[in-house]
Amino acid sequence: MIRYSTENRVGRIVIDRPEKRNALDQQMVSELTQAFQRAADDHEAKVIVLRANGEAFCAGADLAYLQKLQDFSFEENLADSRNLMKLYHLIYTMPKVVIAQVEGHALAGGSGLVTVCDLAYAVPSAKFGYTEVKIGFIPALVSVFLVRKIGEGKARELLLTGRVIQADEAARLGMITQVVEKERVKAEVDTLVQQLVTTASGASLAATKKLIDQVQGRSLSEALEYAARENAAARATDDCKKGIAAFLQKEDLTW
Repeated sequence: MIRYSTENRVGRIVIDRPEKRNALDQQMVSELTQAFQRAADDHEAKVIVLRANGEAFCAGADLAYLQKLQDFSFEENLADSRNLMKLYHLIYTMPKVVIAQVEGHALAGGSGLVTVCDLAYAVPSAKFGYTEVKIGFIPALVSVFLVRKIGEGKARELLLTGRVIQADEAARLGMITQVVEKERVKAEVDTLVQQLVTTASGASLAATKKLIDQVQGRSLSEALEYAARENAAARATDDCKKGIAAFLQKEDLTW
């Protein structure tokens, strides 16, 4: 269901279950987790791109999977929920920038996948929605990340209504980064990827991603102290010394 490849320092993860609209089930979650762990450990990959084959990016949970869950015990459901939790947490915290290239609808768990990516570029026709409440379920795991990403007020409206929105509204709310015409979205993502690969330090990208995660939830004084310590530590890294030397000598630097 999942394909992984690395080329030109870019790791590419492709969801390839178009006959089921790339819907999530236990196997899909397991394979995605393995792919992202492989990407995190892949020394040849500096930036990761997630996309899907077919008309949908990810239509949420597979219907047969939902039916199967009805017979699970609480312990079985908890273990299954923790598997999805591990996937979301892995994507959100992995030390590499993850970019979602969304060329179809991303609903429920599919919207969750997009939410935990660092950046997301979507075609105008793509739709997004946290629709769990409409089937008597709750958007439990994704709520943790969505509140962080767009704020409580906007998240409340989307999570409580289950409203499906167009890509342009998702961009205005901050759910995704940008809306790009279908014929240009791959080129736009590839351009961004090459900029990150060649003009940004991998160590700095990883440290900045960690910084964004860690300052949230701390008091102002605690967050500033943490940031000051990270600032001081960054100055001693080889990448920082190399970058500052090139800047002072007015030399072009390719990372």
